[in-house]
Amino acid sequence: MRQLTTVRARTALLLAVVACAQPPASSTSLADYTPARFTDPERVAKLQSALPAIDSLFRAFATANRVPGIGFGVLIDGRLVHVGTAGLRDIGANAPVDSASVFRIASMTKSFTAAAILKLRDEGRLSLDDPAERHVPELAGLAYPTSDSPRLTIRHLLSHATGFPEDNPWGDRQLDATDDAMGAMMRSGIPFSNPPGLAYEYSNYGFAILGRIVSRVSGQPYATYLRENILRPLGMTSTTMEAAEVDPGRLAHGYRWEDDQWKDEPPLPDGAFGSMGGMLTSLHDLGVWVGYLMSAWPPRSDPETGPVRRSSLREMQELWRPRRSRVTVGADSTTQLNVGGYGFGLGITETCQFGHVVAHSGGLPGYGSQMRWLPDYGVGIIALGNLTYTGWGGVITQAIEALARTGGLQPREASPSDALVTARDQVSRLVVNWNDALADSIAAMNLFLDESKDRRQREVAALVAGMGSCEIGVPFAVENALRGQWMLECERGRLRVAITLAPTVPARVQYLSVRRAERAESLYPRGACGEN
Repeated sequence: MRQLTTVRARTALLLAVVACAQPPASSTSLADYTPARFTDPERVAKLQSALPAIDSLFRAFATANRVPGIGFGVLIDGRLVHVGTAGLRDIGANAPVDSASVFRIASMTKSFTAAAILKLRDEGRLSLDDPAERHVPELAGLAYPTSDSPRLTIRHLLSHATGFPEDNPWGDRQLDATDDAMGAMMRSGIPFSNPPGLAYEYSNYGFAILGRIVSRVSGQPYATYLRENILRPLGMTSTTMEAAEVDPGRLAHGYRWEDDQWKDEPPLPDGAFGSMGGMLTSLHDLGVWVGYLMSAWPPRSDPETGPVRRSSLREMQELWRPRRSRVTVGADSTTQLNVGGYGFGLGITETCQFGHVVAHSGGLPGYGSQMRWLPDYGVGIIALGNLTYTGWGGVITQAIEALARTGGLQPREASPSDALVTARDQVSRLVVNWNDALADSIAAMNLFLDESKDRRQREVAALVAGMGSCEIGVPFAVENALRGQWMLECERGRLRVAITLAPTVPARVQYLSVRRAERAESLYPRGACGEN
C-alpha cells in the first residue's frame, strides 16, 4: 500500500503542476508543427552493421544470374553511405566495374521527366490538367475510343493513365526515333486499349510525349533542359542522355546471354523517345538523385535547396493511378497484400511491413536497374547491371530485410503539436478527476452532442472506480500533430485514452475514447496493417 500511496501523491502533484503550468487549449497555437523524426541515437550504426551481409547478397545474385557486371549502393537519410561493385563493365577488355562506371538506367529516366514537368508546372508554364494537344498539336487528331472519353491530359501521361496499350517490347526499340518520325507516328493515330483516365497501363509512348512537352514549353531540347535545370544544379556530372558522350573507359557495355555466350547490345543513340528511358548514369549520380527524392521527406519548413520544390517531389511519390492489388507469399511463407500503382514517374506500393514504398526499375536490351526507398524509414537501395532486364527485385527485398534485422530500421515518429500535448494533459486530468468546467473547456462543439456529457462522465467514472488510483503514463503514441493515444497506469490495470482534435482554432477535442486495456496490449500498432 505504501507504493500505491506514493503513486497517488506523485499523480496529485503532477496534476497540480499540469493545472497550473499548462495554458488552456484555447491559447495554444497550431503554428508549431514539428516534423516527424528518428528517435534511436544508434539507428545509423545499427543499419550500417548490415552492409557486409548486403555485399554478400548482391555478389551472390550476380553470380547466380550470370550478370557480367554490377554496381549497388545503400542510402541512409538521403546520403549514399555504401557502394559495392562486382564483375566486368567490358568483357572484351576484361575491364572491371567500379564506382565511376556508367550504365544505362532505362525507364528510371521517367522520374527525371516527371520532375521536369513539375518544375515547369511550379513556374506557371503549364498545368497538369492541360490537354496534351495544347502543347503537342499532333495529338489533336486522336480518335478516342468512346464518345465520352476525356481528352488526354498531362496528368494522364504522368501516371500511366493514357489508355495507350502497354508497349515495353516496342518501346525499347524506339529510343533513337527522330522528332519528325515521332510526329508522323502521332499524326497517324495512336490506338487505345482503354479510354484515358480509366486504368493503369504502362506507356513508354506517353513519357516520350512528356519529353516533347518539356521541349515545347521550355523552348529547349529535352536533354538540354534536363541538363541545365535538373542535373547541373544537383551536381550530376556523369549523367547524360547520349551513350556516345560517355568516356569509353567508364561505359558499361550492355549484354544478353544467348546461345551459351555473351552478346553485345549496342546502345541506341538518344532520340525523340529518350525521355522514357534513354538516360545513362553512375552509382554516385544515381545516389545523388535518389537522395534528392528522399530528402523531400519529412515535410518541414527548411529553405528549399534543390531545383524542384520538395512538395512537388513528394507529389511524384504519392499514388495517382492505382493498379490491381496482389497477394505475395514470402520465402518464410508469410502472405502479404500489396496495393499500389503509379505516382508521377515512380512506382508506389503500400505494404503491411513498411507502409509507403517508392521504386522504379529500368530495363532495356543490355541493361537492368532498380531504385527503391522507404520514405518513412529514410533508407534506399540502388542497383545497376549490364545484363538485359537484370531482375533486381528479389535481392533488393533481401537487402532491406537485412537492414530490418539490425533493429535500426524503424520509421520516423510523428511529433505532437503543443495543442495535442496540452489536450492530452487536460484529458488525463479529466479522466482521473472529472470536472464539468474542464470538460466544457476542452470539448469541441460536437463532443457532447455525439454522446452527452453526463453519460461520458458516468462511463469514465465507472472505469476509474474499477481500476483504482491512476497515474498518467509517459509514452505518447502520436499518429499525427492532432491525433494520439496514451495509457493511464492504474492500481488494477491500465486505461487506454485516445483523442483527435478538431480542425478549428483553438483546436479542441472532437473525439475521445477511454477504455480498459488488455493485459498484453501494446500502445503501438503491430506494423502498418496491424490493429490492437
